[in-house]
Amino acid sequence: MKKIQMVDLKGQYNDIKDVVNSSIENVIENTAFINGPKVHEFQKNLEAYLGVKHVIPCANGTDALQIAMMGLGLKPGDEVITADFTFAATVEVIALLNLTPVLVDVNKDDFNIDIEAIKKAITPKTKAIVPVHLFGQCANMEAILEIAKAHNLFVIEDNAQAIGANYTYKNGTKAKAGTIGNVGATSFFPSKNLGAYGDGGAIFTNDDDLAHTIRGIVNHGMYERYHHDVVGVNSRLDSIQAAVLDAKLPKLDGYNKARQMAAKKYNAAFKGIDAIITPHLSNGCGETICDTCDCHVFHQYTLKVKDVDRDALVKHLNEQGIPCGVYYPIPLHKQKAYTDERYNEADFPVTNQLVKEVISLPMHTELDDEQIEFITATIIKFING
Repeated sequence: MKKIQMVDLKGQYNDIKDVVNSSIENVIENTAFINGPKVHEFQKNLEAYLGVKHVIPCANGTDALQIAMMGLGLKPGDEVITADFTFAATVEVIALLNLTPVLVDVNKDDFNIDIEAIKKAITPKTKAIVPVHLFGQCANMEAILEIAKAHNLFVIEDNAQAIGANYTYKNGTKAKAGTIGNVGATSFFPSKNLGAYGDGGAIFTNDDDLAHTIRGIVNHGMYERYHHDVVGVNSRLDSIQAAVLDAKLPKLDGYNKARQMAAKKYNAAFKGIDAIITPHLSNGCGETICDTCDCHVFHQYTLKVKDVDRDALVKHLNEQGIPCGVYYPIPLHKQKAYTDERYNEADFPVTNQLVKEVISLPMHTELDDEQIEFITATIIKFING
């Protein structure tokens, strides 16, 4: 059996090395390293894939979130509601802009932001909601959009983990994750479903005016060289990263399908194990990953374990050569940088429980049956004693 990786970037590269190497060489040959033709080509191709009017590439996913908020004109003191159970970048940019983060609990099944918690958190100072499409599937966007409309709020999608996933509305129509709210932000960190070979990110919107503002922000506030019309930042996707991403984009649906197939095999192996709760698909499939599944792209395959020493399981897996992750071990409201006397522990029952129970298993496009069988058998044997 080949060595198990949490993410097998080398294996994925070996399958596409010729096209990737050729694309990188073309960039080096033409020396247009910043805002070169390849960046614009990738932008257009991603717009077509997502069905969105505007993709604005930038340097990384954290910048994408920050720039989206800057583009919307949020002011210091404005309150922004987001999920407590996510990576710190989501709340980090809110704090950096001197906005007021308002953390709320998540659902116990899909780990996405809790709709009732959003409603309770709204005040006259609330200006935006940031749903995080955690682990590869969308939050309840239809309900979030209804709340936003009722209270005149912006919706900023954190789509760092769900690129390629579809959201299905009640009427059966579909939209790609990140293209539903006022603006969406994504990351091309190497381990993402669509990953660069360095940092990268992008902002999505169907709003022409907002897109224009954001295009200036990412480039020092310039629309014309040395004319600074808005306060901006230096956040540009370089041409080499765009070349890698453009080479991988046609394979994204296949990559996501491979992840879904791996998740199905995990689910099948764990069926009937009461101590293991497999991922719940909230936008169509329920507990089953159907053959036409498009609602979950499994950036992570995250279990909950009940009446099991989760940390001892992590240690055991590592000793057996099986990498795994705990996403996330500490709620944001308990992080030193984001503690606030406004928060009441009683408001975070789900998050406080999830941090004790979740464990993410290896998930990538190169997982094979032998590896999955070894991983699942090792976990089941540990649980059964």
